[in-house]
Amino acid sequence: MPHAFDPAVVQAILRHMNDDHPDDSALIVRAFGPRADVRAAAMTGLDGDGGDWLAHLADGTTRAVRVAWPGGAIHERAAVRREVVALYDAACSRLGVEPRPHTR
Repeated sequence: MPHAFDPAVVQAILRHMNDDHPDDSALIVRAFGPRADVRAAAMTGLDGDGGDWLAHLADGTTRAVRVAWPGGAIHERAAVRREVVALYDAACSRLGVEPRPHTR
């Protein structure tokens, strides 16, 4: 059973991702989701095994996308950032996009 983070922690992470990194979410979903025609994405949840996004597709429909953390299961809040950054870097590599530098 995956680790369940405190709901307040999840909401804070979702708010940060959706307010500050919507393009990163779209890139991650485009790279790891089942379809490449993602126009936008919003992070909708996460647990110790991975993150959940809602992909907005070119045809106007939406699709739920689950992406596993690349480093495996996590149990600490600090690990979420590490795994999202790893997903972003892997998505850039997969799609041939130059990643931007990471800041803390």
